[in-house]
Amino acid sequence: MAASRVRTPVCVLGLGLIGGSVLRAAAAADRVAFGYNRSADGVNAAIADGFDATTDLESALIRAAQTGALIVIAVPVPALAMLLGHIARLAPECPLTDVTSVKGAVLEQVTAAGLRARFVGGHPMAGTAHSGWPAGHADLFRGAPWVISVDEHVDPMVFAAVLDLILDCGSVAVPACSDEHDAAAAAISHLPHLLAEALAVTAADVPLAFALAAGSFRDGTRVAGTAPELVRAMCEANAPQLLPSLERSIKLLTAARDSLTAANSVAELVNHGHAARTRYDNFPRSEIVTVVIGERDWRRDLAAAGRAGGVIRSALPVRDSR
Repeated sequence: MAASRVRTPVCVLGLGLIGGSVLRAAAAADRVAFGYNRSADGVNAAIADGFDATTDLESALIRAAQTGALIVIAVPVPALAMLLGHIARLAPECPLTDVTSVKGAVLEQVTAAGLRARFVGGHPMAGTAHSGWPAGHADLFRGAPWVISVDEHVDPMVFAAVLDLILDCGSVAVPACSDEHDAAAAAISHLPHLLAEALAVTAADVPLAFALAAGSFRDGTRVAGTAPELVRAMCEANAPQLLPSLERSIKLLTAARDSLTAANSVAELVNHGHAARTRYDNFPRSEIVTVVIGERDWRRDLAAAGRAGGVIRSALPVRDSR
């Protein structure tokens, strides 16, 4: 079994909040790290902060190909097709991951571009309502769950390279299949965005509401401060999984409304919600230590462990070959 870690260079494509924070964290971990951003303002800000960045996508990808860098795609889903076309042309052999909040839609486009064999999806569950290079920082991911895909196509060595980056960023890795990730993300990320928007709009209709608003409103609407185009991109790309979660919430609220009308009670929703939140507070986070990357059924074993609450906190052993 391979024992030593390879410090793979990192090429980040997109230097907004998440991509910019990945670049910072990778550099802080003493990796060779460089990035591309379409906006000159973002690149100039990164350079002013002492980081290696360019607006020249072609030169960034040629450098990635020459150094065998792990390419991290950090752009919204609508920008993927263009980017993948350039990667397929200039750096098709580089290991590839992403930090997008949907996995199925990204995997489809990666497959269409002929890059699936070198791709392992990722999604750090961290962020703020702010965007752009200035909003990022090297510790954004520290202690946060970071999903790493274990779909059937996943290559062991690419998986190990992506896992090493996740750990270098200070996160704990949560292995999951793309479809299961998207169902979970719909419930715990995309649906909260829509509920926050609805709460903000509802409060805006009440003249005194904003004058009285405090912690509950602030916390409940925090993500409504996210740039609308980013919210649309994540929600619309995950529509097949988001719709059932949205329907479920509508049914729960409708039942609460009917109960309040008929019996002046919201007990059922409140009690069930409190119980669910308590289960979340007590959810186990056991460490995954026994799986060997590349052994028989390793992807299935990791998916099952992640489903049960398991996380990867340190590098796993890797077989020398599949």
